[in-house]
Amino acid sequence: MGNRTPNEKLQRLVRQAEWTYEQLARKVNQVATERGTKRSYSSQAAWLWVKKGVVPRDQASRSLVVEALARGLGRSLTCADAGFPEPEDSSHARTGTDVVDELIDLGRVQVDASRRAVVGVGLASMTLTIPGWPDVAGRAHAVQVNPHARIGQAEVDSVGAMVDRLKVIDGEVGGQYARPMASAFLTNTVAPYLRATATEPVRKAMLTAASMACYFTGWMAMDEGAHGLAQRYYVKGLELAGAADDHMAYCHILRGISVQAANLGHGAVAARYANAAADTAPISTPYMRAFMAGQQAHGHALAGSKGSAMECLHETERALDKLTSPGGAHGGFNYSTLAYATAQVRHELGDTKGSVESLHEHFKLRGPGESHRSGLIFGGLLAERQLAIGHLDAACATWNRVLDDYPAMHSGRVDERVRSVVKCLAPYQANNTARHTRDRARVLLGQRGV
Repeated sequence: MGNRTPNEKLQRLVRQAEWTYEQLARKVNQVATERGTKRSYSSQAAWLWVKKGVVPRDQASRSLVVEALARGLGRSLTCADAGFPEPEDSSHARTGTDVVDELIDLGRVQVDASRRAVVGVGLASMTLTIPGWPDVAGRAHAVQVNPHARIGQAEVDSVGAMVDRLKVIDGEVGGQYARPMASAFLTNTVAPYLRATATEPVRKAMLTAASMACYFTGWMAMDEGAHGLAQRYYVKGLELAGAADDHMAYCHILRGISVQAANLGHGAVAARYANAAADTAPISTPYMRAFMAGQQAHGHALAGSKGSAMECLHETERALDKLTSPGGAHGGFNYSTLAYATAQVRHELGDTKGSVESLHEHFKLRGPGESHRSGLIFGGLLAERQLAIGHLDAACATWNRVLDDYPAMHSGRVDERVRSVVKCLAPYQANNTARHTRDRARVLLGQRGV
């Protein structure tokens, strides 16, 4: 039964979460159910972990406890933080596997679309260890170089061009289609390029290209609904950015991790990573300030920090006003994006009516180059908030425009918005328009099998 000494570290975390032993056991069981590894821990088991220092017998069980506490406290934790032994395959450890092998292993991961909510790889972890810039700068695992292959700038450019094509596919038809293609491209094309001989400038340029390819593949996985897989691609992207000495790519990916945390409702985590990305970005052009501050605003709003959220939102607007040309090195943050960020901040701070106004402004400002998927996601959010302020007919009209385009979109995030139609309209079945809209959503979801 392990030693009989109380686990003081675990006790401290439970106290900080303000949980009883029964609550701790229930939260752990919930995480286990999500991961498809059902547990039935009792308050007695939780008491033994804390008061008698009993260590759950396998690493999987220990990770469940740590994950539950990380979610409850809204911050990353390790096994050591909870007084448990670190796993042998801890992310802190470096093995003999090189970076290319790790990239290939990621490409082998398959996601079962019909079980995405319970497949372990699809689940995000609050215990994820994000390497800091000093931990990755200029460092890379030893790579086995292929002396028979050589690359130049043309290969670097081809990777960038292919990633741009995949991004278009992702925006038009969704991550469920695009991510498997992106994973295959990383495995079959980018990984061999990383092993080829090259001049030092070309080698670093390819590492940067691979870093951003990992980032966008992670973004597609996030849209697909495979949040755990997305995190693994993000971390690999951070490591490759460090190997390339590309601090800007590193900060861009860090901001992406913040976006994922915000989408999952983890406000404190979203704010922390957005702040870290903004604070360590090596350049501060008006575009980059808008790009970073807009995400900071959303994270702070989610975390309930109204003053910080509004300050960042105003900074975003001031930065956009200074732009002399649209777009930027890593994306297209513009006034329509600002309107969306404003809508999210207003919503999280309780101003639903203002959020609806900002979303209407977003759709007025949207340009032809913005992704089809984001239009459906934001349309779904608009309808939900229109309903929340009592505009049933307007909400149904907005939802029906989303449903018109839904069959051509293969996105886990859009699936969520369509499932919300069924849930939100359940109390309004006496209304013919609401009933028709809800029935239409149910049929489409049934055809999709989600």
